[in-house]
Amino acid sequence: MPSKRLLTRPKSKTNDAPETAETLIARIFRKLGGHRELGSDISSDADLARVVDRGMHVSVLGHIEHAGFSKQEIDRFVIPARTLRHRTAKQERLTLDESDRVVRMTRIQSLAEDVFGDTANANKWLRQPLGVLGGKPPLDVARTDAGARVVEQILAKIDWGAAA
Repeated sequence: MPSKRLLTRPKSKTNDAPETAETLIARIFRKLGGHRELGSDISSDADLARVVDRGMHVSVLGHIEHAGFSKQEIDRFVIPARTLRHRTAKQERLTLDESDRVVRMTRIQSLAEDVFGDTANANKWLRQPLGVLGGKPPLDVARTDAGARVVEQILAKIDWGAAA
């Protein structure tokens, strides 16, 4: 389980305005395109699970690309390009599994951003091979739910200051 700090965005150190923490769910919601893309508001894991269950619109992939995932990574971790072209042409939604992979990638990225303080450092870490992961990058390991939990544990250890 991620530490409490991993569930909220770190407070800004450069802004004197009142600080508000953005929850992990709110950040995932925003990165996925918000209400416009998802068709409903998301304020809990249960809400997010319902959106995943019904399948997301293919257009959500543009939002995760904007969040820092390449087309090649989307092809490799979410949906092959050929299948994506077919779904787009037929105006079909992503499957439950594909939608789940979109959320998994976005969740891991958001947690890494909390730990490393910004998107660039988080994205760099997600793509670096780690000895503790058998020389694989965290993003590769997070392809499965079990792997994502391992990556979350590593992020929690880094956040707590323990050697990962």
